[in-house]
Amino acid sequence: MLVTLARKYLGPYRWAVVAVLVLQLVQTLAALYLPSLNADIIDHGVVVGDIGRIWSTGGWMLVVSLGQVVASVVAVYFGAQVATSFGRDLRRDLFHTVQTYSAREMARFGAPTLITRSTNDVQQVQMTVLMTFTIMVMAPIMLVGGVILALAEDVTMSALLLVVVPVLAATAGVIVWRMVPHFRRMQKRIDAINSVLREQITGLRVVRAFVREGREKERFGVVNEELFDTSLRAGRLMALTFPVVMLIMNMSSVAVLWFGAHEIEAGGMQIGSLTAFLSYLMYILMAVMMSTMIFMMIPRAAVAAERIGEVLETESSVVDPRSPVALVPAPDDPDAPAPRGEVSFEGVEFRYPGAEAPVLHDLSFTAEPGRTTAIIGSTGSGKSTLLNLVPRLFDATGGTVRVDGVDVRDVTQHDLGSLMGLVPQKAYLFSGTVADNLRYGKPDATEEEMWAALEVAQARDFVEALPDGLEAVVAQGGTTFSGGQRQRLAIARAVIRRPRIYLFDDSFSALDYATDARLRAALKPQTRDATVIVVAQRVATIRDAEQILVLDHGRIVGRGTHAELLADNPTYQEIVTSQMSLEEAA
Repeated sequence: MLVTLARKYLGPYRWAVVAVLVLQLVQTLAALYLPSLNADIIDHGVVVGDIGRIWSTGGWMLVVSLGQVVASVVAVYFGAQVATSFGRDLRRDLFHTVQTYSAREMARFGAPTLITRSTNDVQQVQMTVLMTFTIMVMAPIMLVGGVILALAEDVTMSALLLVVVPVLAATAGVIVWRMVPHFRRMQKRIDAINSVLREQITGLRVVRAFVREGREKERFGVVNEELFDTSLRAGRLMALTFPVVMLIMNMSSVAVLWFGAHEIEAGGMQIGSLTAFLSYLMYILMAVMMSTMIFMMIPRAAVAAERIGEVLETESSVVDPRSPVALVPAPDDPDAPAPRGEVSFEGVEFRYPGAEAPVLHDLSFTAEPGRTTAIIGSTGSGKSTLLNLVPRLFDATGGTVRVDGVDVRDVTQHDLGSLMGLVPQKAYLFSGTVADNLRYGKPDATEEEMWAALEVAQARDFVEALPDGLEAVVAQGGTTFSGGQRQRLAIARAVIRRPRIYLFDDSFSALDYATDARLRAALKPQTRDATVIVVAQRVATIRDAEQILVLDHGRIVGRGTHAELLADNPTYQEIVTSQMSLEEAA
């Protein structure tokens, strides 16, 4: 997978990659050429006292060194540019892929691991790509060139390479092989620590309310300790690598000097050739060491690449059709009929992946424009799941959900979403300002439209009371507001776009009865021609609905108005009497 990602995301930068390869070749060849020049100065300049030879060869060494530095700097510049572009493009595609996921894929992966894969995992792969450009390209050239030039200096002494290089490579290989499982576990431990940390930050109020700080410290301590232990084992292996490599390199230097001294004494080798041979040996061992550094990074990057690839290769279970039906008329077609927003369920079934039984069974009903369809039932009866099928947060596993007679799976998600205003069960606000959150529903909304939407949602009073009004800062998730205020702002965000279909998923639960009543009264003229589907727990919220569906274990067990169901539906009667007296209900 690491190779696949590199091939795909480095393609657009192939000329920069070629430039890096050429520059690395130039600077490596220059580095390999310098010991030969140094040997020439010693043997034909210093030993014989030829000052002119020393100056001329030394000047040429200076030119070669300058060329090496320039090539190295430019190569690192282009390498860093390509690597960071690689990481940027990879993160972009990860983000876009996750954006297409339905609730099913989000539940499969979970937010913590998706965050880790988009940040830490991409960083690991990006760093490996950068190190490859700056080191790995140089290492094989230096290794091969060093061996050839070492043989040119002295074939007999080169026999040492047959011992030193395999020992160094085998030692590094064993260490890297031992590190792979630790790196794999490390990424999972990072997922776990992100999961616990995210949960604790999100639920900080609950933790403090129940005085469970001690327990949460223990939970975090456990996952933190697991990450520490895994990182420590991997770190010990990494720390072991360099002393072992340096020991082998130093022992090799001693061996070269030992045998070289005997060669010089016997007249078979010159001092300059010995220094050049020693330099080439160091280059060869340095190339092996640099390769070892890369090979230490590759296992972790390979694990990270697998995790990234898993996200990129997972397709959403909710996809646009190849030949979509135009549910929304094109802007340049004023004669096309406007969508009505009628929603119908025809024998709909839904089953979660791996579940033994469906959550919803054979649901059939129609929600018409100008009418409110309410859904009520006990906890776990499938109310929210039913509502989520309309905007295709899930796709029905059986039957058909239609909008204006068109199967929602035959319409693009953009067209379908443009008809709907969804207020989720958990009102979520984005970081920014109140105006930013309202414009999430309608990007070109004017200030007058925003205040009008806030008026309908019974939110104008508290927004006007804020020091900055519409420009008041909203923290991530809307934590700067109470639950009821968040719900009202979320309702205003849906109202401002004037959709054809309103979907309220228990969106009034945090409101007091008086505010609930005022809000519903204000909504009526706004939704007069629209289809309204309301999921609620409170009978008072839905008693005026033209159609009430009573759900029990995923089945419709009652259908009618409040008065009709109160007269002859036991399940509805049970729900009503649990909240109010029969006299109040009537």
